[in-house]
Amino acid sequence: MIRFLQPWWLLAVLPVVALAGLYVWRQLHRRAYALRFTNVDLLRTIAPKGLGWRRHVPATAFLLCLLVLAAALARPSVDTREPLERATVMLAIDVSLSMQADDVSPNRLAAAQEAAQQFVEELPASYNLGLVSFAKAANVLVPPTKDRQAVVTAVDGLVLAESTATGEAVFTCLEAIRSVPADGAAGIPPARIVLLSDGYRTSGRSVEEAAAAAQAANVAVSTIAFGTDGGQVDIGGQLQRVPVDRFALAELAATTEGHFYEAASVNELKQVYQDMGSSIGFRTEPREVTQWYAGVALLLALCAGATSLLWSSRIL
Repeated sequence: MIRFLQPWWLLAVLPVVALAGLYVWRQLHRRAYALRFTNVDLLRTIAPKGLGWRRHVPATAFLLCLLVLAAALARPSVDTREPLERATVMLAIDVSLSMQADDVSPNRLAAAQEAAQQFVEELPASYNLGLVSFAKAANVLVPPTKDRQAVVTAVDGLVLAESTATGEAVFTCLEAIRSVPADGAAGIPPARIVLLSDGYRTSGRSVEEAAAAAQAANVAVSTIAFGTDGGQVDIGGQLQRVPVDRFALAELAATTEGHFYEAASVNELKQVYQDMGSSIGFRTEPREVTQWYAGVALLLALCAGATSLLWSSRIL
């Protein structure tokens, strides 16, 4: 079905219609200007054989050319169904104050940011990718998208805050995954969560609740632990130990059939999504066909010129 992206340009058709009307009116009133000639036999010998209907062909083709060009100004388009990959990966990055510990060079947060950026580079471009940061609460910084630069920019801009809501991070990721449009496909898309943290939950729902919710949604959570047992940070002028809760992170991954890493390499990160599968939806997009109209108009103009030269030895 043809529709127009800028329909107000269809007003350009009106002058063409007016010109066509003038042509028809002129043809209907030709007899009013004809000379009366009583000697029909003599007229047949001195006047060439008439063109008949052929004399209207060049003008008709030319008017149709103008009509098509006028319609082309309105940017005609046709609706096309574009396949859309729905498979989604959510990155969840811990921004609690303990992530500033420098037991991992240059510090835990910087190491997590570097791992996240490597993951973004390796993830297939067809997959959706979203970003959640979590401290006392979890926030969606970038909803699932194929715009990798948006995720990279958000990762670079992470800011530290108090507390650690690991369970809330998982719940927030699950909500973001459910927000991916169905586009005609059934159910939620195939999805994975990659959670980068140094462990101990201090706020929000428990890690066990989050693991059960992810398991019920069939979403594997892979966890990456950053830090050592000897990590320390200065909080409020006091030096505090911030050991890594490997057990909680490993349990979260195991319960949801994800992977647990302490130092994730690029090859290890690929395991997160390589068994994820695919879900293809379809999005209706307008595809402009102005060039088709221009081509038809060109053919009509050539037809008008050619027939006029052939039958009257002149171009229109």
